[in-house]
Order: sequence, then structure tokens, then C-alpha cells
Amino acid sequence: MTVQHEAPSPEAAEALEVWIDQDLCTGDGICAQYAPDVFELDIDGLAYVKSADDELLQEPGATTPVPLPLLRDVVDSAKECPGDCIHVRRVSDSVEVYGPDAE
Repeated sequence: MTVQHEAPSPEAAEALEVWIDQDLCTGDGICAQYAPDVFELDIDGLAYVKSADDELLQEPGATTPVPLPLLRDVVDSAKECPGDCIHVRRVSDSVEVYGPDAE
């Protein structure tokens, strides 16, 4: 059985969300350097995602939309993260497209 993968449409690229697994976060802050509008280190030394209105989302598994203009910065954050704790997934089907569980 052959699985065909279609190229994502621009609409699909807009419908991405990101979350951080704080249990794996090393607190290096690379994500906050790459994408400070999306990630922030808290007083506990761990990284968290931020909402569109700049609110730190501290609930475990909290997600935030990935703004299309910041997609490259968020992807670079996931690739460079020493803790492999940044997960970027499609909203439509929750499939991870960037991060440690991406196919």
C-alpha cells in the first residue's frame, strides 16, 4: 500500500499550533530567542507558549496558533531545541509536522 502525501496548501500552513512539553524543556531559551512572540521563559526557568495577546500559557499541553509570518522561526526553534520538547502540529487532524514526533 502506497501512501501519497500532498503538499500542504497555504490554508493548511495557517492552521498550525505549537506546544511545549515542559517535562523535557532544558530551559536553554533558544525558542524565545528565535520566536519571542510565541515563546517565553517563565520564572521557573522553563519555556512556555504565549497566546496571541501575549499571555503566558502555563497549563500542561497548552497550545497557541502559529502565525504564518513566524512559521520559519517556530520551525527553527523546534529543530534547534536541545530538549526536543517543541511540537508543531496541524490543527485539522493534530498530526505533528515539526518536532520530535514528526514523521
